[in-house]
Amino acid sequence: MKYIVRFTVLLLLLIPVLSQKSYSQQDTSRVQQDTSKRDVPDGSTGLLLKVSPNDYSKKKLQPNEFEGTYSTMRVGFGYIGDAATYVQDATFKQQMDSANLNVTSKMQTRDFRLMASGVFKGKRDLAWKGGFMYDGDKKIWLLRETGITLGVPELFGHIFVGRTKEGYSMVKVMNGHSPWTAERQMALDVIPILADGVKYFGHHPKTRIFWNLGYYNDYFSKKQSFSTYEWQTDARVGWLAFYKKEQSKVLHIAGNFRYGKPNEGQISLKSRPESNPVPYLINTGTFAADYSTHLGGEIYYSTGRVLVGSEVMVHQFNSNIAANHQFFGGDVVFTYLLTKTKRPYVSTGSIFGFVPVKKSVFKGGIGEWEAVLRFSYLGLDDGVIQGGTIWRITPMVNWYISRAVRMEFIYGYAVLERYDLKGSLQIFQARLQLTVL
Repeated sequence: MKYIVRFTVLLLLLIPVLSQKSYSQQDTSRVQQDTSKRDVPDGSTGLLLKVSPNDYSKKKLQPNEFEGTYSTMRVGFGYIGDAATYVQDATFKQQMDSANLNVTSKMQTRDFRLMASGVFKGKRDLAWKGGFMYDGDKKIWLLRETGITLGVPELFGHIFVGRTKEGYSMVKVMNGHSPWTAERQMALDVIPILADGVKYFGHHPKTRIFWNLGYYNDYFSKKQSFSTYEWQTDARVGWLAFYKKEQSKVLHIAGNFRYGKPNEGQISLKSRPESNPVPYLINTGTFAADYSTHLGGEIYYSTGRVLVGSEVMVHQFNSNIAANHQFFGGDVVFTYLLTKTKRPYVSTGSIFGFVPVKKSVFKGGIGEWEAVLRFSYLGLDDGVIQGGTIWRITPMVNWYISRAVRMEFIYGYAVLERYDLKGSLQIFQARLQLTVL
């Protein structure tokens, strides 16, 4: 517990230097093709870039925004730091001995990101983006979402070419700093976070149908840690049963499909209990898999202040020389914004956006506060594969200090079933998140 207290005090002393920074995430039902003023998707994670009118005063630009003759440019960064301590019961400690793992209190950088993006000033939307991330766990720098986005209003959408998120699952698509919980649910660890390829995403305002279709391969990413597939295809298709933009009220329903070929006919699956300082507690080891099929469903209902949602999925792995295997996981989440702000829904990417902060702590306000409760599960046991299963319940509180600064206070109770034992782990964690986009 002392790590969390020290971490929280230190961060509260440091964060005022970022009080004036901001991000831009707004909704638009259709991209405008007016070359003097429009919003253009910044990649495929829901953020928008602005092209200002020709007579727009450059004095009104944010400090991280620039207007050039041929292109706009916006630079930014993101930082996530964690402090966590853990309480293990005797059975859990026995399981860690069997797995040769060690769970200890830590204070560490999860990741640090540098980004730049902009829009070329032409008649058709054409945006560019580049990003690098320092992975605090692996201690390496990685190329993040990087590529170009082309507007195709004739097809009610955009085409992204480059390195990006595949498009499976709403939470997986969302900017990593915007979801309501500290980490995505465990069942999504089976899906690689990035891929190189082509993605077509869009929505039809009249029917309220949206889609996210992609094809990817490892021509450029071969042997990188996230690249575990030779090629894969993804489809996320859904419908907004209703959507009232002004009230941030929406019922979002979608299905996810993924089909791919693992590298060299084999794969290994593993997951942490949604706490990055913890090692991978469940692990299948390497097993034969020539192809994999992933099916999922997602449903979210939001009134702006209240959000209730769930994502469930099945991961099927088929082999020509060994047994087939199937694994299941999912989550259920409830969030409530205690203050009078509303989480927006972004129809451009069919995702939820950042929580807007009406009056930050640095301007005499209290920021925005959010209570969250989530239950999640992933099982990696099937036949001869006994990778273990975990379920976790997570009550937590988000404090949006300003548009750029967020703190999270997290408790987790997890149960691990592995080695014919059932152990429990309690997680006490604090997180600082800085976001300038």
